[in-house]
Amino acid sequence: MRCLSLTEDIINRFSLKGKISVVVGGAGLLGKAIVKGLAEAGARVYIGEIDKKKSENIKSIYQKEGLDVEWMYIDISKPETVKEFIEKIVDIEKKIDIWINCAYPRTDDWGSKFEEVKYDSLKKNVDMHLNGYFLCCQQICKQMRRQKKGSLINFGSIYGLVGPDFKIYENTDMTVAAAYSLIKGGIVNFTRYLASYYGKYGIRINAICPGGIYDNQAKSFLEKYEKNVPLGRIGNSDDIVGPVIFLSSDAASYITGHILTVDGGWTAI
Repeated sequence: MRCLSLTEDIINRFSLKGKISVVVGGAGLLGKAIVKGLAEAGARVYIGEIDKKKSENIKSIYQKEGLDVEWMYIDISKPETVKEFIEKIVDIEKKIDIWINCAYPRTDDWGSKFEEVKYDSLKKNVDMHLNGYFLCCQQICKQMRRQKKGSLINFGSIYGLVGPDFKIYENTDMTVAAAYSLIKGGIVNFTRYLASYYGKYGIRINAICPGGIYDNQAKSFLEKYEKNVPLGRIGNSDDIVGPVIFLSSDAASYITGHILTVDGGWTAI
């Protein structure tokens, strides 16, 4: 048997060649970067999205670049839709190796100040986002249990770990939705629960908690935000790709229940 060199062995551990992956929310700010990164690492990637037009456009762009990307409809707030989505992919591919939950559903009044948050709105946001992640995890873990293998990554946030610094939002029309901290905090510890529950079946379940990501925010916000970051800048969507590939790959085969912060050091101080 030919022995692999160290370089070949490392490359193979990080490669996702032959892996079937799903990115729920794959047409979003982070999602589309993750889709591209997984595909570039060798995976066949399904964009799981409710927005057909946006998803098909992303699919077309990536396919022209030679990447193996498809789109399939999913609404994570509807149990039967989630179940059917998984069944369709398994019917085609016979397996799902990687599942990324990074959908970011929210109501139109998402940015309301805490005193003005309507209870029905809060319930709807929790139902769409937190409970939607629950539905996805429940169904994909059933499939991965049958396979006796799989990697599931949930997306939390630094605001699921620490409280917001409201000073950075002063003199802007921005704020942090109360539901966001509630939801992301729930996702973080739910990830630990799942890792403990499904470890014996060979399923690895981790979470990534990004810091702020550049999305054309107000200049005053960016200046204040970046002063609080040891690395001195706000993140961008590409900063998230490497951690996702790592946790998805065999290079992370002994990592589960981990909450990986990708925040330039924000939560370190």
